[in-house]
Amino acid sequence: MTLNNVRIIVSGLVQGVSFRYFTYKTAINLGITGYARNLPTGQVEIIACGDKGMIDELVEAVRIGPSYSSVSDVQLEEIPMVETYSKFDIR
Repeated sequence: MTLNNVRIIVSGLVQGVSFRYFTYKTAINLGITGYARNLPTGQVEIIACGDKGMIDELVEAVRIGPSYSSVSDVQLEEIPMVETYSKFDIR
């Protein structure tokens, strides 16, 4: 399995609506490692490491988000694997 490492920035109403927990549950179910954290800009940053197909599924899920969220934009960029993650965390 080839691992991919991506940075996902999610904009919209994504803080204070359980977005990071939604991302956590989705990532765990897909076998993705990394983390999700709130940014001072009101966005959520997700670092995801895993199989490309699973990451694609995570991206599709965060485009929708949990019921109280409203996602306006999702930016995705591949990043070098600088750190190895053993699990997915909420920061």
